[in-house]
Amino acid sequence: MLKSALKATILFALIAVTAYLAFYYAPIEKSMGVIQKIFYLHISCAFSAFVAFGTCFYANLRYVFTRAPKSDWLAVSAAEVGLAFISVVLITGPIWAHPVWGIWWTWDARLTLTFVLGLLYVSYLLLRSMIEEPDKRALFSALFGIFAFLDVPLVYFSIRWWRTQHPQPVILGGPGSGLEPRMRVSYLLMWGALTGLLILLLSARYKLEALRASVDDLRREAEVR
Repeated sequence: MLKSALKATILFALIAVTAYLAFYYAPIEKSMGVIQKIFYLHISCAFSAFVAFGTCFYANLRYVFTRAPKSDWLAVSAAEVGLAFISVVLITGPIWAHPVWGIWWTWDARLTLTFVLGLLYVSYLLLRSMIEEPDKRALFSALFGIFAFLDVPLVYFSIRWWRTQHPQPVILGGPGSGLEPRMRVSYLLMWGALTGLLILLLSARYKLEALRASVDDLRREAEVR
């Protein structure tokens, strides 16, 4: 318990430092002004969500081939954490878009696919809640989770494949793209801090799922007796 509290304290201190860097160390973007500062949270949460959904995809695949309960625990844990991060993306996006585009939302390729991504993982969790038998629940949700992950590369590559309202990539976008050095440092540190938060949340959620599975096993044993 003490170790977990210490890790959480260090992590939140790091997040506070990266927030300070984003607001005061990174320069103000010329065309968008101060509102561009939301970029550091918005993009970092998006990439952290991709990491979580990638973990969920791996765990689902592993469950399909091994039927190991631990893989199912990891999958649902990663799905819930990823959904939290993608929700932040869907909230901060319109806050950034309104002053810059003059609209809160538009149904372009990236925004629509990101919204669908959130719905897919909500559906994944709802599917789990509707199936009581543990093995069947784990298998059906694993198959659905594998399908749901297909939207992640679509979201990432959408602005490369289609013309959208969303800006062209400034990270890994090819010639002419990239961030000013202080912006790049602030972004990378912010992403690192949020990835640390992701790991902390995933670890806690995994332990909760393992405990829940143990309680369910004890309940079934008691019913049999």
